[in-house]
Amino acid sequence: MKILSTAASILLVVLLVSFNKKEDKVLVFSKTAGYHHESIAAGIKAIEKLGKENHFMVDTSTNSNIFTDANLKQYKAVIFLSTTGTILNDAQKAAFEKYIHNGGGFVGIHAATDTEYDWPWYNRMIGAYFKSHPEQQNANLHVVDKHFIATKNLPETWTRWDEWYNFKNTHWDSVHVLLTIDEKSYHGGENGDYHPMSWYHSFEGGRVFYTALGHTDASYSDPLFLGHLLGGILYAMHKN
Repeated sequence: MKILSTAASILLVVLLVSFNKKEDKVLVFSKTAGYHHESIAAGIKAIEKLGKENHFMVDTSTNSNIFTDANLKQYKAVIFLSTTGTILNDAQKAAFEKYIHNGGGFVGIHAATDTEYDWPWYNRMIGAYFKSHPEQQNANLHVVDKHFIATKNLPETWTRWDEWYNFKNTHWDSVHVLLTIDEKSYHGGENGDYHPMSWYHSFEGGRVFYTALGHTDASYSDPLFLGHLLGGILYAMHKN
């Protein structure tokens, strides 16, 4: 009986530990006040799948009222998935700034740079604003940093089809660039010989990752892109 009692106690402890162990959580925010990317739906499904495979939970929303101090505390990272336009009011912006200052993570995907043009803090955080793009086409990306978690498994020259952004109000001197695009490999580029397409940086206490890739549905079933995106999410979550 004593052996059975001891075994039961051990089992109870294991169950309690398992019950109390909570997976980290991220928020995928995809509110649009301008153009709405059809690929948002594919992006949400892909990130949910990445969460299941890599042991983090995924909440999704288009409701900006969730941007409060109390609610944002539960997330290791907030992901802006092709958001557009002005999506937060002043109180919500203040809550998000506080979240970053308290060590929160941010991931911007594609049109996240086509967002909040009248919020200078956001521009500095994300690193640039969207300016324009040519039609979708193939282009060559060059990996600048092969050691970072979001680019370590990419080919040095990565040829892919996407919608290639030109940028304005850039802060590339204060971020760590991961990918650049070769404007000679496609037509319509407007940023010249140095045209970053993905970067990361520590910003005012938090971690920020941005990738301009991800316009098409096909991106979210591409293993190379998904590995790139997962690396950025893990960095923002302080898991690299």
